[in-house]
Amino acid sequence: MRVLVVQNYDNTGLGQVGAALAEAGAELDLRRPYQGDPLPQDANGHDAMVVLGGGQNALDDHDYPYFPALLELTRDFAGKDRSVLGICLGSQLVARAFGAENHIGGAVEFGWCGVSLTTSAKADPVLGALPEKFPIFQWHDDTFDLPEEAVWLAGNDVAQNQAFRIGRAVYGFQFHFEADRPLVRDWSTSFATLIAERHPDWAGKLDDEMARNGPDADAAGLAIARAWVATI
Repeated sequence: MRVLVVQNYDNTGLGQVGAALAEAGAELDLRRPYQGDPLPQDANGHDAMVVLGGGQNALDDHDYPYFPALLELTRDFAGKDRSVLGICLGSQLVARAFGAENHIGGAVEFGWCGVSLTTSAKADPVLGALPEKFPIFQWHDDTFDLPEEAVWLAGNDVAQNQAFRIGRAVYGFQFHFEADRPLVRDWSTSFATLIAERHPDWAGKLDDEMARNGPDADAAGLAIARAWVATI
C-alpha cells in the first residue's frame, strides 16, 4: 500500500491517520509542494492520497500555484477508483476539484465542536459505525458547497458541509478528525501566537477542553481513520 501525502503548510501532521496507515503497513510518499516538491503527474504510482490542511484558502492559486495541478491529480485518483482523503483545506480543495463553490470566510470554528451525521452516513463504510453526534477538533474560517455528485455525510450549525463522499472512496472532512490530543497540544504550542490573536482565552482553557472532549473526539477520529484506510 503506497499512499501519497500532500502537506500544504508547516507543522501539520497526519496524527491519527498516520497511526491507522502505520497499522496497515502503508508506505508513505510525503510531498510538500508549497516548498517546491513536485506532485506526481497521475495516480499510477499510488494506491491512495491524503491532502492535509493549511492556513491558506482553497482559491489561493496566486500564492500556491500548484493548486490547479492538485485538483487535476485528485480527479485522476477518483477516476481510477483510488481512495482520496481531504482534511480541512484538503476537503475544500476536493470540493473545488469536483466543481463546487468555495466560500471564503464566514464559517469560523476553533476548538472541539459538535458535528452530527446525516441519514446517509448510517450506510457509509467510513462513518456508519460512529455515534450520531460527537465532538471533534475544528480550525477553519471557510466552507464550501457540496459537489453535485457528493453524498452529504455530516454537518453542524456553523458549516453545514462537514463531511462528504464522492463515488466509492473520495472523502472530504472539514473537521480535523486526525487531530488527537497530542496533536492539538502540539498545534497549541507551534501556533501559539496565531491562536492568541484570534482566541486569546485558548491557552487558559485548553486543559479543561481537552479533558471534556478529548476522549470522545479521539475515539471518533481513530475510528474514521481506520475505516478510511480500509477503503484503500
